[in-house]
Amino acid sequence: MTKSYISQNVSILIALILTLSACSTIDRGNFSHFKRSLNTKNYGYSIIEDPTKTAPTKMIEKFEVRPGDCGSGSGGSDCARDRERSELSEANKSNYPGSEFWYGWHIYFPEDYPNVYPTKVALGQFHQDKSHPVWMFQNSNGGYHLDDQVHGRTRKYYKLIDESNLRGKWHKIEVHARWAKDESGFFKVYVNGENKVNYTGQTMDAQRVYFKYGIYRSFMSRYKNANNSDKVPAQTVYFSNVKRSKSRKGLLPE
Repeated sequence: MTKSYISQNVSILIALILTLSACSTIDRGNFSHFKRSLNTKNYGYSIIEDPTKTAPTKMIEKFEVRPGDCGSGSGGSDCARDRERSELSEANKSNYPGSEFWYGWHIYFPEDYPNVYPTKVALGQFHQDKSHPVWMFQNSNGGYHLDDQVHGRTRKYYKLIDESNLRGKWHKIEVHARWAKDESGFFKVYVNGENKVNYTGQTMDAQRVYFKYGIYRSFMSRYKNANNSDKVPAQTVYFSNVKRSKSRKGLLPE
């Protein structure tokens, strides 16, 4: 094992520790801590001072995915599954059947953010422990929408933000959810204060739900084939004030 190899890996480890340490200083309401999911590239996740000067918090979270960012780990290999990502994943997974919470985040798409449809891009998702996602916030053909996958496949798309209004501004997303395997559940979504989704019924089918956010791209080959390209363009997205609370008021920034 060469000195350069050891030095490179030590540098990566130090960068990862510093990233997670900084991440823990952000006010997340009653969320537990988050960890990076598969991709650990230094540029993939950072906490920076808001370059837009219009976020609800001074410090924001920047996610970036570049062509080839398909890491691997205990969760499998993105490279082998036609995927790329830079995400944070809720570590504690403390959303059980019968629990009810408010979730909130602000999201910003830079002016040069490219739409890479027909590749599927998730920018926030409620996943299940050892099971499939149930609610995915995605950018595909037409803007930012909610994908209902409670039964393991898409049942319905809810339009949240039109593609023409997506970039160059912060959007406030609020979710009020009651997690249930029966009809007692609900999932409500507010975008910039306006109620966009008012679903009632089953909201999960496993034992625990957890939140993930950042950039998660799947079916990379769809874009490559449609555009005769060997790569999918890089994407950058900002998040601010990502929180969970027992009340809507608890989502307000400090």
